Amino acid sequence: MLETENKIIDFSKSLSDVWRLLNEQERGLLRKNAIVQHFKKKQKVYSDGEKPQYLMCLLKGKVKIYKDGVAGRFQIFRVIRPIQYFAYRAYFAEEDYKTDAMALEPSTVCMVPFPLVTELLRTNFSLCQFFIKQLSVDLGIADERTVNLTQKHIRGRLAEALVFLIDNYGVEEDKSININMAREDLANLSNMTASNAIRTLSNFAEENVIKLIGRKIKIIDEGKLRKISLLG
Repeated sequence: MLETENKIIDFSKSLSDVWRLLNEQERGLLRKNAIVQHFKKKQKVYSDGEKPQYLMCLLKGKVKIYKDGVAGRFQIFRVIRPIQYFAYRAYFAEEDYKTDAMALEPSTVCMVPFPLVTELLRTNFSLCQFFIKQLSVDLGIADERTVNLTQKHIRGRLAEALVFLIDNYGVEEDKSININMAREDLANLSNMTASNAIRTLSNFAEENVIKLIGRKIKIIDEGKLRKISLLG
């Protein structure tokens, strides 16, 4: 069951990129209508086949966007980071969701009803430009990942996935990637089996590119990792 929070959040900080594009009346509508929901680890945020109801912005935590495949396997398309908007492509395309979204860890999501989003877009050209840019960026990333996942070898795909996580979530003080991702999820992000992902991670560790500490992945030689990703 979702935990819903109706208390006022500081939208000017949490949604600063959109907030600055709104006038005072529009900001008031956002304050009045937006809700905040908390999701537990492995809890669905939305499901394939559902009708889109909310524009979503991840405030805290990590969310994966994925689709079930054959033989129980699934493909991870994106991993959402704070502060990032998602769950709106299907609405603009007038479709039901074609993917699932699940919390990788306890996560907090700001949800804005789409009727309000449509109302704001009708009168705010700057907001329209913002979402056109977001959709364009997402399309570019999707195109690049399609090429990477279909043309790179296993080593290149896994290195590309690790670089993707570094660029999205950064590293901690000890150089560990700031996300605790299961090996199966890492494999699904890289379009490979879990056994291949584990084997390739071990190879990277033997080459002193990374160090494995439980589920954590410590980056030893980021330059070499990026080179492996680039060369495929």
